[in-house]
Amino acid sequence: MLERIHLEILNAVQEHGTLTKAASSLHLSQSALSHSIKKLEGQLSTPIWKKDGRNLRLTAAGERIQNLANRVLPQFSRTEQQLKQIAKGEMGSLRIGMECHPCYQWLLRVMSSYLHQWPDIDIDVKQAFQFGALGALFSYEIDVLITPDPLFKPRIEYIPVFDYEHRLVVATSHPLAAQDFVKPEQLANEVLFSYPVEPQRLDIFSQFLYPAKCSVKQHKIIETTEIMLQMVAAGRGVCALPGWLVDEFSKTMPIKSLRFGEKGISKQIFIGIRKDEQQNDYLNDFIEQAKSTV
Repeated sequence: MLERIHLEILNAVQEHGTLTKAASSLHLSQSALSHSIKKLEGQLSTPIWKKDGRNLRLTAAGERIQNLANRVLPQFSRTEQQLKQIAKGEMGSLRIGMECHPCYQWLLRVMSSYLHQWPDIDIDVKQAFQFGALGALFSYEIDVLITPDPLFKPRIEYIPVFDYEHRLVVATSHPLAAQDFVKPEQLANEVLFSYPVEPQRLDIFSQFLYPAKCSVKQHKIIETTEIMLQMVAAGRGVCALPGWLVDEFSKTMPIKSLRFGEKGISKQIFIGIRKDEQQNDYLNDFIEQAKSTV
């Protein structure tokens, strides 16, 4: 019946687009690949795919198998990697997914001591999952998820790491710099710089501007923290960042942070892990070091 090779075939066809390229990637002949799928179709009494010109179109059954392949194959690869590490006497690996742009500076501080304590651990930070990494955690593409905006799911446990205040950042020459806090309507004529995240996921919109039925003059996207703060320091606009990060940069840049309203916006950084697997010492130690690093 359904075997791992069938999942790999559908995954390869999805990735490479043609039977020829898929067969080559799996080190199979095209006839062997086709024969394997035809045999499965015979056992299931239903077609897996149909030809649509030069392309292949998955049937309903094929889509079910493809969905299974997307979930299961990363787990196969992860387990095989772990078994190889055990066989070689290696400690393991830790793959970190980030949903927090400003947290890279914080993560560097965590890593500086962690790498010395765990020299045999292979560390990988997955930047491809900066926004929307929960699926990667579910599919075993990452081992931990660092996020300020947890989406609570039954299989995921979120561990609070540290608290911080989300603050507005302006140049020291900005008229607002003389204030301790800002009101929503005061940002109506401002250019707001932010990371490439949907506005509804940005706290300045969801927790400050939208509830007051206010907005900004213009919203511009900048991917790097340093460039964003340089633009703010030059008086080109404002941005919103964690207070601890602004405090660091304000030592060398003409910028100041203000509270959002009189009460401010309180936030937490969380580490998300899967509940359904045994945690190891190096993962637990990473969490403990993360808690103690602010």
